[in-house]
Amino acid sequence: MSALAIAAMLAGVLMAGCWLVSLPKRDVSIVDPLWPMVFVAVAWSLWLWSDESDSGRAWLMLVMVSVWGLRLSAHLTARKWGAPEDFRYQALRRRLQPFWLWSLLVVFGLQAVLAVVVSLPVQAVLGDPDPSSLRWLDWVGAAIWTVGLVFESVGDEQLRRFKADETNRGKVMDRGLWRYSRHPNYFGDSVVWWGIWLVAVAAGAWWTVAGPLVMMILLLRVSGVTLLERSMGKRRPGYAEYAARTSAFVPMPPRHIGS
Repeated sequence: MSALAIAAMLAGVLMAGCWLVSLPKRDVSIVDPLWPMVFVAVAWSLWLWSDESDSGRAWLMLVMVSVWGLRLSAHLTARKWGAPEDFRYQALRRRLQPFWLWSLLVVFGLQAVLAVVVSLPVQAVLGDPDPSSLRWLDWVGAAIWTVGLVFESVGDEQLRRFKADETNRGKVMDRGLWRYSRHPNYFGDSVVWWGIWLVAVAAGAWWTVAGPLVMMILLLRVSGVTLLERSMGKRRPGYAEYAARTSAFVPMPPRHIGS
């Protein structure tokens, strides 16, 4: 069985199971904590399937995907626990009927397909590991992955603490990493996958660039920055001023806004 087939089968089964659970709960946002775990499941399945699973690059990829996926899933699970369905999915529920069918297609089915595409670098490395030693590009990829993970995890934790403080209710988070980027966690997520791709490039799989590209497009134009920006201006007084001085994605020094 090919790496692509294994990834597609796992993504399909996990998302179909999550869809079935979402029906009685009437909450499709349970898909969010599951999505990063699809990548972890794909990585471990391919690693166990491979005959060269002890190669240095295979271990590096396994660790990178596992650490990223487990951390993000734990963060999203904690954020989701006891909360109602996410407003993005509530909007879909009002527009698309019958939603039980549409949710299978546009939420769970689509995310299964996207997981298969984004995980192409993982499939290339773990589906047929190269037994040769790690190269300099592997270490560059690991370093970039580390930078991305730091931005994502620190950004998430800073925002969690900000929201946990009742005195910040209704205020705009503009401290820490959020002073330099309106979405440092999304920026970090994107950088993580560019680092993973460089490890795949070291294995000769440059063509897997579709993976980090799709992830970046999702974060910038689909479910990440663009979608949140539309609602934040309405829900947070002062967000327009914050947006005017702060980079949307790539961290940069705040712009000076004259009076």
